[in-house]
Amino acid sequence: MLVGESKTVSKKKVNIEEVLADFKLAVESREASIIGRKEVFMGKAKFGIFGDGKELPQLAMAKVFKNGDFRSGYYRDQTFMFAIGELTVQQYFAQLYAHTSVEADPASGGRLMNGHFANRLLDENGKWKPQTSMKNSSADISPTAGQMPRLVGLAYASKLYRNNQDLHEFKDFSIQGNEVAFGTIGNASTSEGHFYEAINAAGVLQVPMVIAVWDDEFGISVPQEYHTTKGSISELLSGIQRDSDKKGYEIIKAKGWDYEGLKSAFEKAEKTAREEHVPVLVHVQEVTQPQGHSTSGSHERYKTKERLEWEKAHDCILKFREWIVENDLATPEELDKLEKQAKDSAKAARQAAWNAFAKDIKKDQDQAVVIIEALAQESQFKEQILQMVSELKNTLNPIRLDTYKVVKNVLRLTRTENTSSRASLLAWLKRNDEENFKRFSSHVMSESEEASLKVPEVKAAFSGSSPLVDGREVLQACFDAALSRDPRVIAFGEDVGKIGDVNQAFAGLQSKYGELRVTDTGIRETTIIGQGIGAALRGLRPIAEIQYLDYLLYALQTLSDDLATLQYRTVGGQKAPLIIRTRGHRLEGVWHSGSPIGMILNSLRGVNV
Repeated sequence: MLVGESKTVSKKKVNIEEVLADFKLAVESREASIIGRKEVFMGKAKFGIFGDGKELPQLAMAKVFKNGDFRSGYYRDQTFMFAIGELTVQQYFAQLYAHTSVEADPASGGRLMNGHFANRLLDENGKWKPQTSMKNSSADISPTAGQMPRLVGLAYASKLYRNNQDLHEFKDFSIQGNEVAFGTIGNASTSEGHFYEAINAAGVLQVPMVIAVWDDEFGISVPQEYHTTKGSISELLSGIQRDSDKKGYEIIKAKGWDYEGLKSAFEKAEKTAREEHVPVLVHVQEVTQPQGHSTSGSHERYKTKERLEWEKAHDCILKFREWIVENDLATPEELDKLEKQAKDSAKAARQAAWNAFAKDIKKDQDQAVVIIEALAQESQFKEQILQMVSELKNTLNPIRLDTYKVVKNVLRLTRTENTSSRASLLAWLKRNDEENFKRFSSHVMSESEEASLKVPEVKAAFSGSSPLVDGREVLQACFDAALSRDPRVIAFGEDVGKIGDVNQAFAGLQSKYGELRVTDTGIRETTIIGQGIGAALRGLRPIAEIQYLDYLLYALQTLSDDLATLQYRTVGGQKAPLIIRTRGHRLEGVWHSGSPIGMILNSLRGVNV
């Protein structure tokens, strides 16, 4: 269904203060995108990708996003993150500059390129914060559609929290399953298999999931006809629209420049998902991309003059401004004033972020310079050393590498000298090596006291009189004990439920603990893993089964790019304690006997194997 376009509205029915606040935030976000692109071209950042053109739909989505809800999105969602209060414009620029500080960039501590959003689900000790007291964003990854498998799990957790009364006590994670998982994706990325698998899985599971497709009709330079059958993702997926006889999706369409229509669309989507636990697809059409795809190129190279003119005329902020004036909600002069305030605010945030970034680097550089200048006075290579120091001081926008080069060159040059200043420089280098390890290399694995490798080992207890049983019986007893002692433990996978898995390690456990705890799934390895990641992010303790080791390859991208990097890319800010169980070596043929252990070990750094 297409939610109606904005029409003339009554002032009495509109919250003018809210409308103008939305306008101001949209302009501020747009200005951040414009400034960000310029910063890259000025050499202050390596690459930039921005959310310009998507401001209005993201403001509409943010209005229905509540405490406890989760986002699983991608790198265009800056306006949404600003609107829910989980990102400041200064933090946005800190990530663009790769400021290696979780205080400056709480999402990634400078480890990811810009536009990768997350909030910190864990405290400094690695323990969960109360998710129902904040608005949550799972940590982004760059691979397009990579956010979709995880989205299924985030929504699936709400189904379990609602329908399993034993979970109602965990109020820090859910208020009886009342939380919605919101996903965002670009139209071109809906061509990925992850998207279709996630769509099908969520439809089967009937979980509270809202997927917003930002459709600007391009994937970098490639137009819609190369991406989507019938040129429309909502038309392509029309067969999954629910009806009175069969469950499915609610499919809603809206225009990316239509403020009132977008608000209505997301209000309907959120209400349907939250109250009925029905997945919803919101197809946001006629979205624009004022600066093109990224800083890697210009869209003038591949868009026609007519298309560029159309985009300019349908810019969502321009259309929003026109609607405000037409409805006498503000004068052009009042909007001009708001625009200036918003642009000034974005510029001030950029400057503050740059100053903090530069100060952090300058502090280490200044310490090194003081030591090196003292060393020069004690060295036979005084002139050469002072020349290096002079060049370092005159470096425009220095980075840590610039200081490191000089420090190491000086140490190399003075390797035969034994002075107190040289000892001080070596101490500086050692101290900064340790600090840089924390900045760039920490948290590949959990470093908290709750890390799996810090759990005390419980030795097997048996004697010569202990009965001899099949291995499957040992495993079944283990899973039975785990399910018994903790209601958060769940198990799912192909054939895990009714028959207790193909090797019977869960035999009888579904009948004992119920279908919500021990569950069958379809043949969909990628979203089995995603189901586990999302559920684990929300405080559950999932055991995800991949039926055979050879079929782990279906899920390798999700395992490698999402699960394995989670602790690292958030600098310990998020975790997904997921157990993955599989089997191989059956000698039943090529694809049941495989053991790609080298691939697993080398591609899953960050996962205990």
